Amino acid sequence: MPYLILKSLHIIFVVTWFAGLFYMFRLFVYHAEAARKPDPDRGILLAQYAIMERRLWYIITWPSAILTLISGFWLLIQMPAYLSQPWMHLKLFFIACLLAYQLYGQKVFNRIRVLPSAFTSFRMRLWNEAGTLLLVAIVFLVVNRDSISWIWGALGLLGLGAFMTLAAQAYRKKRARSGEESV
Repeated sequence: MPYLILKSLHIIFVVTWFAGLFYMFRLFVYHAEAARKPDPDRGILLAQYAIMERRLWYIITWPSAILTLISGFWLLIQMPAYLSQPWMHLKLFFIACLLAYQLYGQKVFNRIRVLPSAFTSFRMRLWNEAGTLLLVAIVFLVVNRDSISWIWGALGLLGLGAFMTLAAQAYRKKRARSGEESV
């Protein structure tokens, strides 16, 4: 397969993988909120979220993850020189983190089937932001691999993470004041 076609497919699979992860963790937020509602709303919402989560996870997210990894491995076979470059080592580390994130999502997915209220919506909101941090890290690394200092990149990522955490906490407090969520 020509390199640019394979690279295009890889990017498409990455986009669908992240879309699945972002939406799945957002569904986990809604699932956690629904688990604390009174019946009959609780039962109706949990049943619907279970269907949506199962379809998203097994029809979009996992297949996209697998196709991303296969196409990425295939790209490395075609361009093995990338494996000697430091930015690629860091990218592979972030990909390992992304796989750990996916596996944590699988753990959440399995756990809420048994105990719908196992996780709080705030905790799931924070985990949803972890995916954003990984996306930002990977994209900035690949696009700016030769033009950005590792130190500034790491500081920027830490700053973004701190900002996102503070924003999530502020949103939580705002919801608690309005009576939507307990702190």
